[in-house]
Amino acid sequence: MRAERGSVTLLAAASMAVTLLLGMLAVEATWLAAARLQAQTAAEAAALAAAPITFGSFGQVADPAAEAARFAGANEALLVSCRCPIDPVWRSRIVTVHVEVKVRAVLFGITTVAAEASAQFDPTVWLGG
Repeated sequence: MRAERGSVTLLAAASMAVTLLLGMLAVEATWLAAARLQAQTAAEAAALAAAPITFGSFGQVADPAAEAARFAGANEALLVSCRCPIDPVWRSRIVTVHVEVKVRAVLFGITTVAAEASAQFDPTVWLGG
């Protein structure tokens, strides 16, 4: 009976270590999921902001990529790319942006989470035509 007394302590310590590790993994997964949501929100906001700027009507100087970067930055993301050429033609167009968010995780180190979103803009609908 005396020989088994220490084994319970060892088993309890191992169980605590496994529980702590699983808890840390759960926290890391939650942080990564939150970063994924943040990146997707930033990408959608950037695409929606850039889309109407691509119309460039009436001789206005516009920079849809700068507008996309501004909205991505407001959501703590970095604009990586913006397919949003200025087009003064009165037809529908699609803007696509790609953003990244950096996450500092305890177990995985600094991780980059990326997201892409598109927005369609139709000048005839926007301007009431």
